[in-house]
Amino acid sequence: MTPGPSVIEQYRQLLEVSSRMLGLAREQEWEALVQCEAGYVVSLQRVRSLDEVQSLTDSEREQKFSLLEQILTQDAETRRVLESRREELSHLIGSSRRQQALGQAYQAGRGSIASRLRAVPTDERP
Repeated sequence: MTPGPSVIEQYRQLLEVSSRMLGLAREQEWEALVQCEAGYVVSLQRVRSLDEVQSLTDSEREQKFSLLEQILTQDAETRRVLESRREELSHLIGSSRRQQALGQAYQAGRGSIASRLRAVPTDERP
C-alpha cells in the first residue's frame, strides 16, 4: 500500500491554489476566483487534517514554514486586491444612489413646476 500525500505536498498544492487565486484577483476574474476559493477551502481542510497526524522532520518543518510564509504573503496580497475592489464597488454604489436621488428630485421638481404652470392662466404664461 502506498502512503497518501504528505503534508508538504499538500502545502505545495495549497500554495498553487493560493497563487491561482491571486492571479485571478489581479485579473479581476471574480467568478473564477469564487470558484477557486471553494477548492482552496477544501485543500486547507485537507492540510489541517494531515498536519495533525503526520510528524515532520526538521527539514520538512522548514519547508512547511517556507510554504506557509509564501501562502500567507499571497493571501494578504489577494485580500488587498479584494479590498480595493470592494472600495471601488462601494464608490460606484454611492454614485448610483446619488444619481438615483437626483433623478427622483428632478422628477419631483418637474412635477411641481408643471402643476404650477397649470395653475397660471394661459394668457399669463411666458
